Amino acid sequence: MRTIGVVTVGRSDYGILVPILRRIQHDPELELYLFVGGTHLSSEFGRTVRAIEADGFPIESRIRMDLSSDAPEGITRSMGSGMRGFGRAFVSSRPDLLLVTGDRFEMFSAAAASVPLNLPLAHLHGGEISEGAMDDRFRHAITKLSHLHFAATGEAKNRILRMGEEPWRVTVSGAPSLDNLHSMPLLDPRDLEARFGLRLKEPPLLVTYHPVTLEWEQTDVQIQDLLQALGRADLPVVFTQTNADTSGRTIQRRIREFVKSNPSRAQIANNLGTQGYFSLMAAAAAMVGNSSSGFVEAPSFGLPVVNVGKRQQGRLRAANVIDVECGEEAIADGIRRAIAPEFRASLKGLKNPYGEGKASEIIVRGLKEVELGQRLIIKRFIPWSDASSWAGAVTPASSSTASV
Repeated sequence: MRTIGVVTVGRSDYGILVPILRRIQHDPELELYLFVGGTHLSSEFGRTVRAIEADGFPIESRIRMDLSSDAPEGITRSMGSGMRGFGRAFVSSRPDLLLVTGDRFEMFSAAAASVPLNLPLAHLHGGEISEGAMDDRFRHAITKLSHLHFAATGEAKNRILRMGEEPWRVTVSGAPSLDNLHSMPLLDPRDLEARFGLRLKEPPLLVTYHPVTLEWEQTDVQIQDLLQALGRADLPVVFTQTNADTSGRTIQRRIREFVKSNPSRAQIANNLGTQGYFSLMAAAAAMVGNSSSGFVEAPSFGLPVVNVGKRQQGRLRAANVIDVECGEEAIADGIRRAIAPEFRASLKGLKNPYGEGKASEIIVRGLKEVELGQRLIIKRFIPWSDASSWAGAVTPASSSTASV
């Protein structure tokens, strides 16, 4: 039986992983080792490990990270404690393959800890771009640490190949979070109200905003610009929680102040989980903020998105995204455009460039069938000119997973 280790460090990646975890769990030839760390174990961030337990996934190891400070030096301490903890966990329960996701500093700690142990590393969502966040560098660094790559789009695959990765290592799978749309029933607004204590008499603005970590000194000004623009919109607002980013607590504090000052139309949704978050996307008038979910999942709902500032700069986007600068007037204008009936109508039948919800099958098959050994561990650097000449190596940047 092949053992597949999977790392999850917060709610931001857990929803992505659920379809993969279920497929591994139900495969008689595979055994799941689930390594849980980061904000999952933090009371401040809702102790979301309880959702994992409720979903029935056995946890192999719990890795505590120092999340006491969101200052830059606090993030470095968190990374150090994460590397130590993940290193101990991987020695104690060594999987045949280890799967990591995306671009978080907590996830980078796990990936880096695997290197001295010669653990084969598989990576989801490599090759994407988010130029305004330090996550961009962590993502590309994890790509170079990894031995297998499951890219969400053809454009992302091309970037991975340009980084010198051998073409046989790179597969276009689509985004696994979209698989949830086929297996997870959505809650109607009344169910959302009952389960999460929300007020949804009319479609709200769903606001998911994180610090622009390459501009963390400006976080307080940026969140106040956003809140002032929301204050001008004549719509209810539902905020979600931030991640453990630099200056994330500044955003949380300002949001709590805004909700306290606007109790009749502003509220915070804590720990919605994937089903709750997707259901709220389906019920919302528009999404406002700078979350990757506005790019990856929102197109499948035909949901207008006002993308604020530079955090997601460079990311592949569909026609549902309206990009605005981080300023009160720009954001307010973006909201007016997003909630216009003609804009919403223009998104009917929108095709999601991140796939059609068939990723987990492709990913788990790749994890199951790849040959373990020195060919996987020892990587060659392939010049882009050589890689692009290999038959079938390069997917056109404009294509989506539907053509793969």
